[in-house]
This record gives sequence, structure tokens and C-alpha cells, in this order.
Amino acid sequence: MNQFLRKASISCSRRFFFRALSIAAAGSGLLYAESNSDYNATISLSVPAPLSESLSLPWSFHLIPLRPSFTSPDNRHFGILPLFSPRVSPVPSTDREKECPGVVAGDSSKPSCGCLGRDTIANAAARVGPAVVNLSVPQGFYGITTGKSIGSGTIIDSDGTILTCAHVVVDFQGMRGSSKGKVDVTLQDGRTFEGTVVNADLHSDIAIVKIKSKTPLPTAKLGSSSKLRPGDWVLAMGCPLSLQNTVTAGIVSCVDRKSSDLGLGGMRREYLQTDCAINAGNSGGPLVNVDGQVVGVNIMKVLAADGLSFAVPIDSVIKIIEHFKKSGRVVRPWLGLKMIDLNEMIIAQLKERDPRFPNVDRGVLVPMVTPGSPADRAGFHPGDVVIEFDGKPVQSIKEIIEIMGDRVGIPLKTVVKRPNDILVTLTVIPEEANPDM
Repeated sequence: MNQFLRKASISCSRRFFFRALSIAAAGSGLLYAESNSDYNATISLSVPAPLSESLSLPWSFHLIPLRPSFTSPDNRHFGILPLFSPRVSPVPSTDREKECPGVVAGDSSKPSCGCLGRDTIANAAARVGPAVVNLSVPQGFYGITTGKSIGSGTIIDSDGTILTCAHVVVDFQGMRGSSKGKVDVTLQDGRTFEGTVVNADLHSDIAIVKIKSKTPLPTAKLGSSSKLRPGDWVLAMGCPLSLQNTVTAGIVSCVDRKSSDLGLGGMRREYLQTDCAINAGNSGGPLVNVDGQVVGVNIMKVLAADGLSFAVPIDSVIKIIEHFKKSGRVVRPWLGLKMIDLNEMIIAQLKERDPRFPNVDRGVLVPMVTPGSPADRAGFHPGDVVIEFDGKPVQSIKEIIEIMGDRVGIPLKTVVKRPNDILVTLTVIPEEANPDM
């Protein structure tokens, strides 16, 4: 009988204990656990005054045995366990402003201390959404329409300039960058226009479409893709499978995914990799950051996998648009070099393999030279390490590309280091790259 009463007592105490825990969670309480060497424990629960006044329960429990939930580093037999609470004690506005400048108390639409707010993604989508358009291009042969190519685009200028993908509006097999094809454009508000393809670059897969409107057009603001980091939140917007006004969200998976990583031949290209859900029809639509700025153009996905989507960085797109305005096409200088960025670890490994490898901290390695190319005629050799280009020290392929810009036919002096630290100065004259390369 005594054993039965003892069990009943413990069971009752446990019910009181768990009831106290649930009340504490609702009232932002604190749980204190204290035990002696015999593992006898005392549980004390501190509850806000308004809640304690409305309850008539004992607030001290004695459960035997009970170990503390966690141990204090200073006292192995004492622990303080703060309970999770959906209610957060209000922080004085002055203190909050010091910790989070620019955050207004009670404004749930703004991120707090760098965190996403409840409306952060929705607000970003709302800023860009009106400027996202649906593009439709009739397809066929001999004048017979057999279907339509569906894609997306973004109005980036109030004059009706729409940014999209070339493969959405240009027939890669028949039409080229000079094509002036017609495109049906539908805005989010239901208005429809006939657009004209004014520029298209097949290498980067970027195109510009123009529409004319007598009424104001919504526009999206361009951001900077160079500020993105892996893990940043982004939105993919567009018209997948002809479903207009579709928004998906994800994170940036990689900020400089190279075309060679994807098995794409031709000249070097870099993409933003994300895990946003995109499908047929998303091509040409904007990739948007949490500030509501366009940071990329969605271009493709891996069909055999989920969460592998790619976009052209907006910084590259801006340069392409500048080429369009200046020359009507993208002018790309070509040297005929295969290049690899060097860092300390790669250099150390190469030195282990061949002690004659040049003593450099950084640079660009040339593992291959295309026969008959400008670089071949200039005297480049496989194994050269480029350390200066056009009089400027260089440490990456990107720097060489930026220095060249659109300078075709202009001699550029290059300093390379060869095995045994032999310095050689070469003069190379870039040619315009073949767009079909």
C-alpha cells in the first residue's frame, strides 16, 4: 500500500511539474533547478505577476530523483534554464535603436538586426512584381505557326526596355543577334503590347526587347550581384508554365559557378547558382534580392536534379547592355589562351611537382595556347604565369578580362614568368571572338 501511495505521489508531482512548465512557456517564466549530491532536486518557477495573480498553484516542487537539465560551468549542481516563450518582453525603443539603427518599433515589415522580417520577401516581390512581364513568341516554319515560346522578362527602363533571355525571343538555329523579331508582351496588370527584339547576344543568352506605351510603365531597379554571398536569400520571379505572377524563394548556392563546371564549351562564363524553383517559362525572369533589386536573369536549370538553378549575374548583364548601346552587339576580345587562377595552395602543389615552377605569390597560369591564335603569334608558351597585363599587376582571369574590355586590335604588353623565374615581356593584339565559338 505504501508503495502504491508513493507512486501516486510521484505521478501527481510530475503532472504539477509539466503543468508548471507549460504555464511558464506561456508567461515567459524562468526555471531554476538545484540539486545536492544525492540528486534531490528543487524546481522553482518564476512567473510574471499578472499571470501568478490569476493562478492559485504552488510554485515550488520537489521531485525525487531529478537531474538538472544542464549544468552551470561554475557549479556542477546548479543550472538556470530559460524557457522558450512566444511572448518577448518589450525592449525600450531607445535601446532597440542603438542595437538596430533604422528599425522602427512595431514595424514588422522591416528586418530586425539583419534578420528577415515577416514581410521581407513579400515586400521584395511587391517592388519588382509589376515590372515582370510574360513574353510569347510564335514558332513555326514556312509561315505556319506550330506553337509558342513562352518566357519572362523585366522592364528596366520607363522607355519600354525589357531585359530577357535570348533563347526566349530568338531562334538559335535560324535567326541571329541582328534579328528584329516580334514578341507578344503581357504585363502583370493585364495590358498587352507588341514588342520588338532590338538586341540579342547568343553567347551570354541575354536579349533586349522594346515596347511602346502611352501610359507609364512600371520598372524594376537593378542591384549589384558582386555583393551576393552564398546563403543570401533571393527570389525567382516569372511565368513558369505560363503561370503569370509566380514567385519562388531560395538561397544563393554559389556566386561564381563557371560554365566549364556545367560542361558548357566555348568562352568562359560565370553564373549565379541558386536553389530557387524555376521551370520552363521562368527563363528571362529576374532574380531578386531581399531589397527588391534585380541581381540576375534566370536562364536555366538542371533537369535531372532539384534545387540547381542558374542565373546570369546582373553586373555582367549591365556590361552587355553597355555594349549594346555602344556597338549594337557585344564585342569580345579573344587571345587564344586557356587560363587558371593561382593561389598559394595551388602554387605550393605545382612547386612540389616541379621545383622549376616560377616563384610567385599570385598570378594566372597558362596551361594551353591555341595554335594560330593571337597569343600564339605573340609568343606565349604553355606554363607561362601572367603577372602583368597592360602595365597592371593581375591576379585573376577576371582582372585580365576587365582590362581588355572591348579593345580589339589594340596591342597590349604582357609580362610573364617562366620556369627558373625567367621574365619575358610579350605584346599581344586581341582579335574579336567568333560568336559561334
